[in-house]
Amino acid sequence: MPALFVSSDNDLRMVSGGGSPAELGRFAPRASRAKFAFRIGSPNFEGIVFYKDDRLALFIDGSNLYAAAKSLGFDIDYKLLRQEFERRGKLIRAYYYTALLENEDYSPIRPLVDWLHYNGYSMVTKPAREYTDGMGRRKVKGNMDVELVINAMELAPRLDHAVLFSGDGDFKPLVEALQRQGVRVSVVSTMRSQPPMIADELRRQADNFIELDALREIIGRPPREPAPVES
Repeated sequence: MPALFVSSDNDLRMVSGGGSPAELGRFAPRASRAKFAFRIGSPNFEGIVFYKDDRLALFIDGSNLYAAAKSLGFDIDYKLLRQEFERRGKLIRAYYYTALLENEDYSPIRPLVDWLHYNGYSMVTKPAREYTDGMGRRKVKGNMDVELVINAMELAPRLDHAVLFSGDGDFKPLVEALQRQGVRVSVVSTMRSQPPMIADELRRQADNFIELDALREIIGRPPREPAPVES
């Protein structure tokens, strides 16, 4: 990976995608403490910097990331995802949030949850609530926003950089709160789906927006084909 030497506010503005000196103020301690920064390994990540001594945490909104990747036609390889961000800094935590239907004999997400738990992810789950809407359709509700916000705010004093895998505009106040504590926030989602999965207000508030489609060759794998039906 090419290294970028950061020695001044002008250099920092160049590699961090612009911004005023005041906006870049929270980056200055990182620049003086870690002289080498690394662009993420794709030309589509131009201007996004990870410092090697940054304390990183990943906050993965499971259902939102799944829907975004599905809309782009690929699956996430979570082993590669964790390895990629371990290379970018000091990975403190990798949280994954999802709701589970506890009353079903088999949950299709259970194998993934178990694998993530045994492979270095901090799993945050809760039972999903099932209900029937006014038109008689079966619906499942399992919002994990509160849990994600609490974990992020508790960890903020020990973080330099938070990476949020979600396009949900409800997280804009969280991004603002983390930034007030000096934490840089990158948001991973997509503008290339129809409609875009990333809320415009969240994308604008984040220090960096990472297009999920640009990660396809780094953390993606082809979607699994459905099992053939035996006759």
